[in-house]
Amino acid sequence: MKITVNTLHKLAAEGQKITMLTCYDASFASLLDEAGVEILLVGDSLGPVMQGIDSTLPVSEDEMAYHIRCVARGAKNALILGDMTFGAYQQSPQQAFAHAARLLQAGAHMVKLEGGAYMAETTRFLVERGVPVCSHIGLTPQFVNAFGGYRVQGRGDDGQRVLNDAKALAEAGASLIVMECVPAALAKEITETVNVPTIGIGAGVDTSGQVLVLHDMLGVYPGKKAKFVKNFMEEAGSIQGAVQAYIKAVKDKTFPSAEHTY
Repeated sequence: MKITVNTLHKLAAEGQKITMLTCYDASFASLLDEAGVEILLVGDSLGPVMQGIDSTLPVSEDEMAYHIRCVARGAKNALILGDMTFGAYQQSPQQAFAHAARLLQAGAHMVKLEGGAYMAETTRFLVERGVPVCSHIGLTPQFVNAFGGYRVQGRGDDGQRVLNDAKALAEAGASLIVMECVPAALAKEITETVNVPTIGIGAGVDTSGQVLVLHDMLGVYPGKKAKFVKNFMEEAGSIQGAVQAYIKAVKDKTFPSAEHTY
């Protein structure tokens, strides 16, 4: 079954969890697609996991379009979500549209952009011109220098800011909201408040779905492991088995557990 924006909204409305994994090439795209992963995120995480650089910031528009084309060749049913790269969409809505158009032409079905309520105007501009948008709030890796590191967002009084971000972006027309490294209680409140599906990564079990970086989920990334990461290869015995275990754990709400939650 071809996964569309409408499919995601239907799954969320029915209380069925949505699965997302990052993907950067045709072979893994085919494997994940056949396993039933609903969303393949061609993330700027390709910088650290594919290129060996220490952040997502240097990933270029050309590189993102290249990897989207690779994934599009391998996927038949999954929705392909492409990351907007640092510096290619923050200047103006018009700049963002030009970047988004290129990613859609490469094979993406939706684009993801980082930032809170101040990105609502850009989100609305894209949606009005036929570009489905996934908003990314909470810990936004492209802001690592401003945050002073990879830190949990939305604790205490800061929770209202993150909630307001989610409301503004949903009202602007975002089709999906990714929440990274936010307290589980806040993520649950946001999921119950906005009228679009939410995807968590380090945001507890009560979001509409979950995402992990593929290389983290398979236990092959040599860098520091975040609290929200689980290595599904440890007991699976094969890549296919690990992917199937991830899907099952998300669908039956056993992942993330308390140990993966803020």
